[in-house]
Amino acid sequence: MQSFQPVTTRPEEIEARSFQIITEELGEHDFTAEQFPVVQRVIHASADFELGRSLVFHPEAVRAGVAALRAGRPVVADVQMVQAGISKARLQPFGSDVRVFISDADVAEEAKRLGTTRAIVAMRKAVREAPGGIFAIGNAPTALLELIRLVRAGEAHPGLIVGVPVGFVSAAESKAELMQLDVPFIANRGRKGGSPVAVAIVNALAILAAQGG
Repeated sequence: MQSFQPVTTRPEEIEARSFQIITEELGEHDFTAEQFPVVQRVIHASADFELGRSLVFHPEAVRAGVAALRAGRPVVADVQMVQAGISKARLQPFGSDVRVFISDADVAEEAKRLGTTRAIVAMRKAVREAPGGIFAIGNAPTALLELIRLVRAGEAHPGLIVGVPVGFVSAAESKAELMQLDVPFIANRGRKGGSPVAVAIVNALAILAAQGG
């Protein structure tokens, strides 16, 4: 029995073929031309067409995200997994970086004092230290709910919210709340999501930012 031999081992050819397959198998959709590259990246990262179809974009989301990156605004990640996956090389030309506060000593201390999650306290710190940034939340629904509360209170002014936390407790509900805000956001309906999805969205925006136009 012969072993399987890949058609190509060239990374750029593998990616191009993957995107071609995604486009063919997704079929008809309602995403705009500026949104579709983000959808492709999410499906490419997850191999989940249902997840891709569940994405929801505020009308200004892609343009706001690209503008924030080109202005050198930071990306705030809810957890280190999101921080690790975002391409630093793609952000550096704009002077942008990725920040995560959940493991900071002052965050842990304050969370313990208040009897709440570090994710919540980290968002409170993030809105002070990264105004106008892109907030990429792929893991913690409590972080997204706190960010929403801060936006409604007029204490947070993010350039874009990427809200795709995964899970069974408050994940779908937090994203539904996000979709009620009149701020630029990219989210998805339902329980699916996760750090790889948040990473894929931010990396897609960074690629679009580098393309100009």
